[in-house]
Amino acid sequence: MARFEKQRKRLLERERVKRVCREKGCLSTRIILGLLFLALTLTGCNTNLSLQPVAPAEPQVKDIESTRQVREMNEKLMAGGLSSKRSIQQEYKIGPDDLLEIMVFEEEKLNKTVRVSSQGNISLPLLGILKVKGLTGSQLEKEIRDLLAEKYMNDPHVSIFIKEFRNQQISLMGAVGKAGVYDFTGQKTVLDLLAVAGGLRDDAGKLLFVLRPLNPDAPKTNKEPDDQKPQTFVVSLEDLLMKGDQRMNLPLLHGDVVNVPPAGKVFVGGEVRSPGGYSLAKKMTLSQAITLAAGLTPKADGSVTRIFRYAGQGDQKEVITINVYSIQRGEIEDPYVKENDVVFVPKSASKTVLYEFWDLLKGRIAGFPIAW
Repeated sequence: MARFEKQRKRLLERERVKRVCREKGCLSTRIILGLLFLALTLTGCNTNLSLQPVAPAEPQVKDIESTRQVREMNEKLMAGGLSSKRSIQQEYKIGPDDLLEIMVFEEEKLNKTVRVSSQGNISLPLLGILKVKGLTGSQLEKEIRDLLAEKYMNDPHVSIFIKEFRNQQISLMGAVGKAGVYDFTGQKTVLDLLAVAGGLRDDAGKLLFVLRPLNPDAPKTNKEPDDQKPQTFVVSLEDLLMKGDQRMNLPLLHGDVVNVPPAGKVFVGGEVRSPGGYSLAKKMTLSQAITLAAGLTPKADGSVTRIFRYAGQGDQKEVITINVYSIQRGEIEDPYVKENDVVFVPKSASKTVLYEFWDLLKGRIAGFPIAW
């Protein structure tokens, strides 16, 4: 009996020990879990602290600001409150199918309404056939006045009014609502074209370029006058649309190409092989920009290369003159260009004369057989 009692006590003691161990084990587990939870909580707090809102990166701020400005410009454009009050007949070049009203105040019999022929001519009493294609209204007034004064009357007064304009084709490209070729009747301006095209895209830059091709009506000479060369006009969209500067609202001519490059561009023109707008890298030097434009032409004068940098205040712009050749020789630093900079490389007068002489010489040599 005593032996059984001892065995029972040992079993009870063993069960008590197991129970205590289990309790201690649970406590340890609870302690470990508690510590893990505390660690995770602290880590979570640190993570929240590290993820506090920070200021957006500068490029993001610039993109947002640029988009806001473009939308404001579109609102101004579509509001229709920027129509030009300037007469555009004085700059319009007469062409075939235009209808002209000609008045001579001293002699009513000379008053006539005529349509320009497909060859660009009109016929007038006393004066016969006149070539008017490519002339402005004021130029034609002067020509008729001089002819009448030469033979028929003293100090005649002549007035030209363009009653109907011919169809004109103007091309629009770049960051606009609807790019393409537009047919217009009558004189149109930059604002007219942008309104018809649905305004600007959100990624539009602040500059607009009007590329005017070679004037086919200009008389051909050995020299290169301004009206025989393609021309490029730069328009500040901010000044035109936000400030209503009508000097920027250029009248457009038949054959013009209007380009609104996206933001983030640098423009290289003048005596470079491939003028145009190029995407601006994070850091781009003047030499790199000229290289993107395929380099200088043989007639270029790189010693007076200019960077036109718009200050964003009306017509104010900074003009920086750089000697590209000094950069190539390592004598001066190669400056960085900025967004919307316009790089212009002028033509060298001495190089132009030299190359014209060389072209003439080649033409003369080509007329004779040469034995080698």
